[in-house]
Amino acid sequence: MTDATTSPDISRFSAALPFALSLLLLPLAAWSAYMGGWWVLTLPAATLWFFSLIDWAAGLNTANPDTETAEEELFWYRALTAVWVPIQAVIIFGTLWYVSHTDHLSLFEKWALFAGIGVPSGTIGIVYAHELMHQKPAWERWLGDLLMCMVLYGHFRSEHLRVHHLWVGTPRDAVTARYGEGFHRFFPRVLREAPVSAFRAEQAMLARRKLPWWHRSNPFWRYAALQAAFLALAMLIAGWEGLFLFCTQAFYAIWQLELTNYVEHYGLTRRHLGEGRYEHQMPHHSWNAAHRVSNWLLINLQRHSDHHYKPDRRFPLLQTYDETEAPQLPYGYTIMGAIAMYPRLWKRVMNPRVRAWRQRFYPDIEDWRPYNKGLNPKPARA
Repeated sequence: MTDATTSPDISRFSAALPFALSLLLLPLAAWSAYMGGWWVLTLPAATLWFFSLIDWAAGLNTANPDTETAEEELFWYRALTAVWVPIQAVIIFGTLWYVSHTDHLSLFEKWALFAGIGVPSGTIGIVYAHELMHQKPAWERWLGDLLMCMVLYGHFRSEHLRVHHLWVGTPRDAVTARYGEGFHRFFPRVLREAPVSAFRAEQAMLARRKLPWWHRSNPFWRYAALQAAFLALAMLIAGWEGLFLFCTQAFYAIWQLELTNYVEHYGLTRRHLGEGRYEHQMPHHSWNAAHRVSNWLLINLQRHSDHHYKPDRRFPLLQTYDETEAPQLPYGYTIMGAIAMYPRLWKRVMNPRVRAWRQRFYPDIEDWRPYNKGLNPKPARA
């Protein structure tokens, strides 16, 4: 690992404070709603331009914390993820109430505003939900469900834990982007496949307990109830327009989630061992990014190589790797997401890196066509 001898003290409040960068989005959302006009674009503009600029200027953070840090020393980090739940509720439903009680915003401005609110509910809220759903305490997993259901994507927990983490880098994982697959093809494919694979995974889990899919313990009942409650609340606050605006922020939040999924694993595959079996996950099966500021904003999500290698590790303890152990993204997620919107540019940037990764980690595999097509290839020659 890079700078393995460096073990910064992360237990101090001052060490946790930079990860609270996301809290700046709350006043930005309020400012956008109050000002109207072009100011409704403040949230996406700040994320793409301001955070990207300071991310570039701040450089990389290759220091690794002590993975043996005690749980009680991570209080401020855990508090940050927990407190975001009421903050996100205020941003979404508070703004919904405000726009329904003011007349200085046109319908288009309201739509643009709530598309922008998809930034705090997607770029931040879903990332925090991702952290919470991996934890053992039930109350943290419940908070994760609340965040995901606020963007109408409750099934994500089932898909992420029961499918993605088991089958990443294989044809059985819908959210592993295939080599050469542009985001605009990837996104609708995932919207079709991921809910189905998530439901089937829960159905199989219940079947192993000799229970039917409609049993009350199926979490899909919880997802449906929470999502229905949030839709009803939006309509109660602002009628049909409120429902439309709530769904607008949900769509753009989901879009950002799947854009991140696209970046995290594009073109990376695990060696097929035959009979549907694949090698164990290692750090080199996910893209790593050590960019300092975007890792603050996304609570170390870009240390994704370590997250898949050690999925029960809390975000402040995630490790970063150098190019000998994991493939490196040239920029942080904010910039990489923008590049992914242009498939030709994306392939120009990323396809050579995928080919270099194949040569470094799998020099013995000569025929990559089955991997490119997302099929079960024949086992590579030893």
